[in-house]
Formats: sequence, structure tokens, C-alpha cells
Amino acid sequence: MFTESVRRGVAMSPVHPPGEAATARAVIDGNGVLVHWNEHAGRLLGYAPEEVEGRPAAELLVPGSPVPRPEPDGTRWSGTVELRHRDGRALPVWLLAHRRQHAQGEAWLVVTPVGDSGRHPGDDALIRAALTCSPCALAVYDEDLRLYACNQAMAELVGLPQERIRGLRLAEIVGRPESEELEFQAREVLESGRRRDVQTYLRSGAEGRTHAWLARFAPLADGGGRMRGVCMTAHDFTDQFLARERLQLVNEASIRIGTTLDVIRTAQELADVCVPRLADFVSVDLLDPPDDEGRPGPSSVTAPVTLRRAAHRSITPGSPEALIEPGRVGLYPASSPQASSLVAGRTMVATDLATSLTEWLEWDRARGERVRELGVHSTMSVPIRARGGRFGVVVLRRFRRQEPFTPDDVLIAEEITARAAVCIDNARRFGRERETALALQRSLLPRKLPYTAALDTAYRYLPAARAGVGGDWFDVIPLSGLRMAMVVGDVVGHGVQASATMGRLRTAVRTLADIDLAPEELLTHLDDLVIRMSQEGGLEGTTGEVGATCLYAVYDPVSRRCTLARAGHPAPLMVPPGGTARQIELPGGPPLGLGGLPFESMEINLTEGTVLGLYTDGLIESRQRDIDTNHRLLCSVLDECAAGPVSLDEACDRILNALLPPGGVPDDVALLLARAHGLPASQVETWEIGADPALVATVRKEVVGQLEMWRLSDVTFTAELVVSELVTNALRYGEHPIRLRLIHDAATLICEVSDGSPTAPHLRRARTFDEGGRGLLLVAQLAQRWGSRHTAEGKTIWAELNLLE
Repeated sequence: MFTESVRRGVAMSPVHPPGEAATARAVIDGNGVLVHWNEHAGRLLGYAPEEVEGRPAAELLVPGSPVPRPEPDGTRWSGTVELRHRDGRALPVWLLAHRRQHAQGEAWLVVTPVGDSGRHPGDDALIRAALTCSPCALAVYDEDLRLYACNQAMAELVGLPQERIRGLRLAEIVGRPESEELEFQAREVLESGRRRDVQTYLRSGAEGRTHAWLARFAPLADGGGRMRGVCMTAHDFTDQFLARERLQLVNEASIRIGTTLDVIRTAQELADVCVPRLADFVSVDLLDPPDDEGRPGPSSVTAPVTLRRAAHRSITPGSPEALIEPGRVGLYPASSPQASSLVAGRTMVATDLATSLTEWLEWDRARGERVRELGVHSTMSVPIRARGGRFGVVVLRRFRRQEPFTPDDVLIAEEITARAAVCIDNARRFGRERETALALQRSLLPRKLPYTAALDTAYRYLPAARAGVGGDWFDVIPLSGLRMAMVVGDVVGHGVQASATMGRLRTAVRTLADIDLAPEELLTHLDDLVIRMSQEGGLEGTTGEVGATCLYAVYDPVSRRCTLARAGHPAPLMVPPGGTARQIELPGGPPLGLGGLPFESMEINLTEGTVLGLYTDGLIESRQRDIDTNHRLLCSVLDECAAGPVSLDEACDRILNALLPPGGVPDDVALLLARAHGLPASQVETWEIGADPALVATVRKEVVGQLEMWRLSDVTFTAELVVSELVTNALRYGEHPIRLRLIHDAATLICEVSDGSPTAPHLRRARTFDEGGRGLLLVAQLAQRWGSRHTAEGKTIWAELNLLE
């Protein structure tokens, strides 16, 4: 847009935008010839356009004055020069020049403010107050959006003194195409009288690095309500912006890389993910696979290295930067990034190719010529490694993006490459068996259970000795409000199919638990899933005969109540402090997969320190003893453990040693022990909220006071914002009664707002001119986790804040 306006200015009489009347403008082409001269430049020096256009700009200098010499690679120049007025007198003028492109090639747009700067009587007090109160870079623009004043922080950000740029428009000061959008937003604020936040990504002043900026515009009005100007503050949120971009890139890589079993497709997915988000050109070169398909890639490599191009990707269509086409072989000496990285087994970064890679570029003259032609200034080579083998190398280059690779870029590249390496290794080693391996991998049990203040847990899992991996599983799932879900299940059968079925059921349980279904409702949905799996697994009208049992329990440390339901699974055991182990008389329920039969749940109170024992039938079924005998033995061991200072881990070992035969078990065994802890009442606070929206301020004040009592002042600001948004939404869209509850432990602060409406909220992306719709988005950004759950009275919206950061 900005470049096009320069082109139009060269070809015809310019149509001056608001505020340009106070700016002298000229355009000088690459040969130093004036190609455009506006009327206010004529007022400044006395020359009409037809007198100077087409003549060398140097003729306007006072004879003997030095000719300004901008840096060859610079995009902006400023300074004071001695200009010759038409009447012959010398006139010192401060000029600001921006390098631009126009129809005839490269040109310099030169501007300088002239005339009155737009001050109005009585404005100084307003400006002084704004500048004094602002802790960040601040500028004030008048009614014509010309700079009236700025503070020192803004002057340093722009890189120009305030007295020189006063009277220029924002786009003229910054000189970047993105600045015209900022100026447009400023005018919208001036016309509408409403504040506006704008995010942009550009360079500030003469700094070579691009930053992410949050520009906040606010209208300035006088005592009579007349709009007198706009105040702009600039906030640098580059670190947050880049961190978010990196997380999105890693997430995108996990989705896009490894969608097939094809090595070449995986390599191309790796290159596609990295361009343009991480590099301007990416090449993926692989070692040819070894003759022994059962072996992974070599553990070490020596130079020179022969690599086959698997894929590449460029920001330029057609990838003209590539010297090797996919499928072709290239030889790389020890001095090349490919060989040095692959031999060393670590990432190599070169930020000055002219000096750091001289030997290689001289050896490969065609490549050296291409590097100099493109202006490649930074390269990063990452070895592709997995499971102790080396499979190739990915090389990332930058030439259009000016920033060199940073340590954070290295971490992201290594993370993405590691994901691709595993996919490549799987494709090479397993081929058609890859899907089977993935099914088993998804079925693996958790390596460790999550830490929680509500439960101490310990577990054991033993696969069958001769029948192979079966379908037993267990899990502990964190829920909202510090509640914890415990699940133990058993899929009928053994082998890969049973493991794959177990993985699907475990994933389904975690998904259903995430939406906070009641135990009996969760088992109903799981029952439907098993029925569908049986139908899908059948051939020619037969069933796949999928069956499973499951026990699901939810414990709330605030109320110290546990809700349980089971589907044909052995009933759990309970050992209260100082008491004896007993079986919880829980309704049995049908096994999963029968369909059409209801599940029932029951609720029990758990005193502090009560131990729950959940297990699969492999623990109590054996050829040596009947089930009843093993059940009594299990209770006896639990009683002994409860009577003495025995940890849950030691209790698990004692149970297995007492009940299981030596030499392995005929069926899978899963055992989960959990000791319940209640949350003290001092760590929970509840408020009933009336129907008056004005109570939001009172609630915020109460929350701040409570957090001070809990010594959690570090999260006061964030918690206050989250509570304000959730309570406001409840008052606006929910139904009474409305209740706010704060819960905290050592690691987490939980804010819960409950109301009588069953309608669940959802995130939406508010449009630019929307006055609302950003509350939940703000909560999602501030909270570690957030969500909603249905209750008997309506629903509860919750958000968790991390206290350990």
C-alpha cells in the first residue's frame, strides 16, 4: 500500500491524506534524481515542482556541503543538511529518508515536518499528565494524526529525537508498510472515541531485529468532549509471541509428521513443517538403509558421507535453491554441515557462512556461488537420530529472514527432527508391522501416576508369563476441583488384539473423564463403545467378541466422599485407619459389551488416611487357591500393612509376594492402592453471590483479601482477572443461585463459579468490533487448565492457576 502511494506520487499530482499539509515530501531515485516534489517542499525551499523534478537532488545542497551517504544496506537515514533556498540563502534542514521501491526501481522517500506542529492552547497539561503517568513508550497525536509529543521511552524506541519528528504522521516516522495499518487504526479510534489494541510484527527504528508489538490506542478528549487526538502506547511482547509460535509449531509437527508409513512422505512432512515458520529453505538427506533390515541406522558415521536427498522445501516456489533433486545422491566432505553434524551426532549452527564454511564452499564452488547469490547468512544442521541409530541430517537455511538461528530455534528444530526420526525408524524397521507396533505402544500403561494432594498412590502391573501381553489396565486421572478418578479394567483375551482394545478403552475413559461424567454414565458410554468395537471387529455378520470389565471411582478431597461404579469387575477393598480391610458392597453391574442393562453407583465417606485397593481378577484367581481364600489372604495382608508404618509401594510388593505363585502368573495382574487425604477447610473458601452485577467488584475485593490470608499474593492479579470474568459471565448468562469457591493446595489455586444453568460455555473468537466475547479466551490464556462440569444444580466453570511458577 505504501509503495503504491509512492508510485502514484511520482506519476501524478498527489492526493494529500489528512495531516500531509505539514510535511515536505520528495522522492529521489537510485541515480540521485528528484522524481517527485510536493508543494510544501516548494514552500520550504521556494522551488516549484517543474523546476526541480528530473534534476539531480545534489543541486539543492549548498555548494561545498557534504552529500549524505546512507549505508548500502540501510533502510533509513536521518540527519541535518545545508539546503540552498531559491533566493540563495542557506537553510539547515533535518531530513528523514526511507528506502523504498517504485516503478523505476529503488528510490528514497524524503520527508521533513514544516509549519505549525498542531499544538492547541491548554493541551500541555493533558500531555504532561499522560507522559508522567505512562510507564511505557507513549506518543500523542493531534487531530490530524501528526505527532504532538512523545516520552523518552518512545523516542528511544523509534530511534529519533522528539524535536525532529514532531509534526510527522506515524507512517512517516516508522516508514514500514505495517505502520499504515497502525495509522488506520489510530484514525478509527479518533473517529469512534473507543480504545483499541492492535498487534503487529515489525522493526522499531534502526534496530535490525523484528519485534512483536501490542499497540494500544486511546482517544484524547477535551473538557467539552471534543476529540483532540490519540494516545498510543507500545508494548514489546516478542518473547511471549515467539514462545507461543514455538509451541504451536511443535504441536503442528506432532500432527503433521508421521501420518503414513512412507519414509519419503515423512521427510517431506518434516520439511513442510519447518518452512517458513523456522527456515527459508530446508533439505532432508538420508543414509541408505543397511542391508540388514532388522538393524537400525548406524551408531556412528565417518566422513565423507554419502546421502540421498529425500525431500526439500523452500519459501520460493519450485525450490530454486536446491542443487540436488529428491532421489539423487550427494557426497559431503568433513567440512560440510551435513557431514560434521552427522559425524558428531549433534546440531551445528553457522551464522557467518563466509568465514565458518569457507573450506566447504570452496570445495563445492557451485554451492558457494548459490549461497552468495541468495545471501544465505545462517545455517543449522540437525542429525536425524532415534533408538541409537543415525539416519540422516536435516539442514535449515535462512536468507530472506534477517534473524540468525537462536538457541531456542535449535531446541525446536531438534524436537521436530526427533519426532520425524522416530517415524522414519519405524517405517524402515517395521514396515507393514508398524500399525501393530503403534497399537501396542498406545496400549502401554502409564509409567508413573500423577502427583496429587488428594491421593497417595502405588501400582503394580505384571503381564501373563506365557499367554503374552493382555488387556489389563489402570489409571489415575486428575479432575477439576482437586478431585481424582481411579480406574481399573480388564479386556477379555490376550495378545496384540487385547492390548490394542485395552489402549482404546483407556483412551476413551480418559476422554470421558475429562468431561466429568458421573461414574455410572461413564460406564454406559464405555459399554456402547465396546458394543461398537465388537460389531466393527466381526466378519460376515459375526461379532468380534470384545468384552471387558471396569471399575471407576471419583474421590473429592474437599467433601471426602468417593463415588464408585463397576461393570462386572471385582469389588474394591477399603481399609480405614486403625480398622480392618473389607470389601465395599458395590452393585456389580453387567460386564461391558452386553448392552441394554443399567449401571449403578454408590457414594461413601473416606476418613483421612483410608486406603482403597483396586485390582483385576488375575490377582485373586489361581490354580493353587480358590477365589475366596485368595480374597481373605488379600485382606489379611492389607490389615498387616495398615497396622504398621508400611508405604503403599511396600504394601504392593507384599500383596504380590503373598498371592502370586513363583515363576510367573497365568493371567495379567493390575493392582492399584490409593491412600485418601482430605483437604483442610482452611484451604477452601465459598461465597454466595447475589443478582446485582455491581457485586463483582466486592467479590474481587474479597478474593484479594482471601489470597492475602493464604499468602498467595503472587497470583492475586491473575486470580482477580479470572474470578472477575467467570463471575461476570455467570451473572450475565447463568441462573441463580451463583456460588464462587476457591480451593488451593501447595501447587494449584482453583477458582470455581457455579450457577443454576445447565448450558455449558464455549470459547469463541471475538471479531474486531465486538464489545464482548473475550472473557473465556482471557481465562484460557491465564489459567493452566480450565473447563466446565455439570452438577445436579446446573454447572460449574473452573480454572486452575499454577502456584509453582
